[in-house]
Amino acid sequence: MSPPASTGNTRAGKQAGLLPGHELDALLGGRHPDPFGVLGPHPDGDATLVRACLPGAASVELADASGAPLAEMERLHGGGVFAGRLPRAAGTGAAAYRLRVRWADGTEQCSADPYAFGLLLGELDLHLIAEGRHFELGACLGAQCQRLDGIDGVRFAVWAPNARRVSVIADFNGWHPARHPMRLRHPSGIWELFIPAALGAQPGCRYKYDLLDPHGTELPDKADPLALAAEAPPATASVVTGPGQGSPPFSWHDDDWMASRQERDPYRTPMSVYEVHVLSWLRAANDPQQGWNILADRLVPYVQELGFTHIELLPITEHPFGGSWGYQPLSLYAPTARLGPPQAFAAFIDRCHQAGIGVILDWVPAHFPTDPHGLARFDGTALYEHQDPREGFHQDWNTLIYNLGRNEVRGFLLAGALHWLEHFHADGLRVDAVASMLYRDYSREPGQWVPNRFGGRENLEAVDFLRELNAVVHERCPGALTIAEESTAWPGVTASVASGGLGFDFKWNMGWMHDTLKYLAHEPVHRAWHHQKMTFGLVYAWSEAFVLPLSHDEVVHGKGSMIGKVPGDDWQRFAGLRAYYGFMWAHPGKKLLFMGGELAQWQEWNHDAELDWPLLDQPMHRGMHTLVRDLNRLYRELPALHALDHSPEGFRWVVGDDNHNSVFAWLRRAGNGRDVVLAVVNMTPVPRYGYRVGVPCAGAWRECLNTDAAVYGGSNVGNGGTVAAIDVPSHGQPASLVLTLPPLATLLLRFEHGDGTEGAAT
Repeated sequence: MSPPASTGNTRAGKQAGLLPGHELDALLGGRHPDPFGVLGPHPDGDATLVRACLPGAASVELADASGAPLAEMERLHGGGVFAGRLPRAAGTGAAAYRLRVRWADGTEQCSADPYAFGLLLGELDLHLIAEGRHFELGACLGAQCQRLDGIDGVRFAVWAPNARRVSVIADFNGWHPARHPMRLRHPSGIWELFIPAALGAQPGCRYKYDLLDPHGTELPDKADPLALAAEAPPATASVVTGPGQGSPPFSWHDDDWMASRQERDPYRTPMSVYEVHVLSWLRAANDPQQGWNILADRLVPYVQELGFTHIELLPITEHPFGGSWGYQPLSLYAPTARLGPPQAFAAFIDRCHQAGIGVILDWVPAHFPTDPHGLARFDGTALYEHQDPREGFHQDWNTLIYNLGRNEVRGFLLAGALHWLEHFHADGLRVDAVASMLYRDYSREPGQWVPNRFGGRENLEAVDFLRELNAVVHERCPGALTIAEESTAWPGVTASVASGGLGFDFKWNMGWMHDTLKYLAHEPVHRAWHHQKMTFGLVYAWSEAFVLPLSHDEVVHGKGSMIGKVPGDDWQRFAGLRAYYGFMWAHPGKKLLFMGGELAQWQEWNHDAELDWPLLDQPMHRGMHTLVRDLNRLYRELPALHALDHSPEGFRWVVGDDNHNSVFAWLRRAGNGRDVVLAVVNMTPVPRYGYRVGVPCAGAWRECLNTDAAVYGGSNVGNGGTVAAIDVPSHGQPASLVLTLPPLATLLLRFEHGDGTEGAAT
C-alpha cells in the first residue's frame, strides 16, 4: 500500500538542521532503514529530542503522562514529520511523555509514542526462534495484547529477515506504511513494534504488514503468519484478538476429560470417528457470529446420540478458498472466521469434552497456497518455501511446499501444532498428505525432482520433522493423538521414534479402504472372483496401528456416495451397505466415517450444500442411521471388538476362503479369556440356510447384531436371537453353530454362559 505523495520539505529554524532531507523523504516514503534511529526520544545536550512521523497530522504537541501540555512540536516536513524538545529531567522512556496529535479531519489522539519503547522480545526468544524450538511461538510473534511500561497496547512481531522495511498497516493508521515502520532485530530477522491502545491497537482491529523486498520493491500486503484471528474470506486481513499470550480468553470446564485422557490407552479403547466438514454439515452454521454455537447445540448431541467417540474436523484453520475444504490454509494459528471468533471455537471443543467426545483436527504441514497475501515469497524471497520449484512447488495442487530444512519454518509448524493441542485442548491431529512429504519424487517425473544428499528419493528433512513433531506432541500433550494420512508402504509410520519409526499413534489404512470398496462395487455374482480384496487387509493388519477410513475423499469427484457405490436395486444397495458397515465395525482397526454415510444419502458430498437431512424421514435411510448407532454401541460395549484391535491375538479367521458363497467369518477376542465375538458376513443376496461355522466352545451364542433386521430396513431373516453350538468340530474349532445367513448381511454373535452372563469362551 503506497503512501500519499509528499507535500514538500518545509524545514525552518533551529529544528531544520536536525535531519537531512533525504532522511525526511525516506521516512515519509516508508523506506527508512532504521526508523528507531531517528524517531522517538534521543538525547540532545541538556534536552531530549523527540521526532514523530505522522502523515495527515495538522499539529503535534508533547504532553506529560497526565496529558498536560509540555511543548509544541515543529513541522520538519509538509508530509508530516515533527520534532520537539523535552527537558532531560523528563526522561527518555515511554512513560516520560505523550504525543497529542490533531488530525486534519479535526479528531485528536493523545498516546504514548511507539518509538519510545525499548527492545520487546528477549534474547532467549530470538535464540529459540532461530533454533526452531520456540514452542510458544503463538504467544511471541504475531499481534499480542499486553501492558508495557504501564501502557496497554499490542506488540507486533514478524519474521522477515530479507525485507528492507516492514510496517504495520491497519485500521488505526489509515493503512499508511509510513506511520508505523518496525524495528529489525539483527540477526534473527524479527521485526517488532509496540503500538499503544490509545492509537487504536486493540482487540478487533484489522491489520497487515507492508514490506519492501531486498531490492526496495514494495510487496503485496501480507497477512500475519502468526495471526490468532483473521477476517472472513474473501477479505484477507489479520485481526487482533485478546487477551494475548497465544490463547483465547476462555474459561474451560473440561478438567475431568483432560485428566482421564492422559490415562486412556488409545490402542485398547474404542475409537469411532465421525469426520465432519462443518461448513456443509448444516448450512445454518455458516454464521460468522454464531456458527460454533449452533454446532455445539446441534452437532454435539447428534454425534453423542450416534455413539461416536470422536469428531474429526476437516481443517478449520483460516483458508482463502472454500473449495479447498480447508486443505490450503494460510493462517495456521487462526480458526476460520466463517464460523465465529476463536473463543467460540474453544467453547465448541469444551462442549464436546463435556459430552464425552474427543476432537481431532485435520492439520496441513505439507503445503500452502500461493495467494499473494500469504506466505509465498513473504519477504521477497523464498522464505517459507524452497527456492527450487522442483522442491518447492506441488504440481498436483498448484501449491508451495514448506522448506522443512529451515529451522524457523520447522519451528513455525511445530508451534502451530502445539497451539491447537495446548491452547484449544484438541485431542489429536490428523496430519494430511504425509506421503507427499516423505518422497521427493511424489507425483513427479524423472528430472522434476531433486535427490536427497545420499542420492535417494526420501525427503530426509520431512522425516526428521515428522519424528520431532510426534516426539514433541507426546511429551508436551499427554494423551493427544497423531494420525497419519499416509498412502504408501513406508515402514514404521506408527513405530516409536526411538525404534526408528515416525512416531504416529495411528495411520489411515488406505489399502484396506480401496480394496474393500472395489469389492463392494462388484455385482454379487462376480464377487467370488474378488474375494481376496476383503481378506488381504488381514495379511498386514498388525504392521501398523490402523484406522479404517471411509473419508470425505471417497464421496467426491465422481466417486459417488457410499450407497451409490453399491450395485443392484435399492433394496440390494441398502442391504449391501449395511453388510459392509457391519464388516467394517467387526474388522480390526479403529473406525472413521464421513458425515452423510450414516444417512446413506444418494448424492455425493457437496461442500456448498448441507447433508440431505430430510432423508431421515424415510424408513430405509432412518434404518441405516439406526444401524450406525447400534454398531457404535456394540463396538464400545464389547471389549472383543476393540481391546485387541492392533494385536493378532484379537483376531482369528474361521471362514476366509469361501469365495463360492462370498461368506466370511472370524472371531474377535478381548484377550481376557472371557470375551469373544463371532462375525459372519454374507455378501450375496442369497440366504444361506444350515451354514455351519466353527466356534471355540459349545453352548448358547446370542445374536447381538443382524444388519438384516427389520429395524434397519432389512428382511428380518435370522436366527431367532440365540443359537446353540454343539460339539461338532468345524473350521479348526472344537464346536460349531448351524446358522441361517441373511442375504447381504452381517451377523455378530456372542457366547453366553449357562448362568446368563456372556463371553466366557476360550
